[in-house]
Amino acid sequence: MQEFFIALALAMTLEGLLYAAFPAFMKRTIESILASPDAQIRVIGLTTAIIGLIVLFWLRS
Repeated sequence: MQEFFIALALAMTLEGLLYAAFPAFMKRTIESILASPDAQIRVIGLTTAIIGLIVLFWLRS
């Protein structure tokens, strides 16, 4: 469980750094996401989650 919170903290840190370093780019990215159809967002989210799980299993083995 501790590893989960470490991963969550790392994700929050990286996302925070992106917003701090590139605020205009992040605004444009959010606008682009809001304009995208739900199905496209869903596919991108599931693809990213699957890739993340594959990398996680690869690193843990």
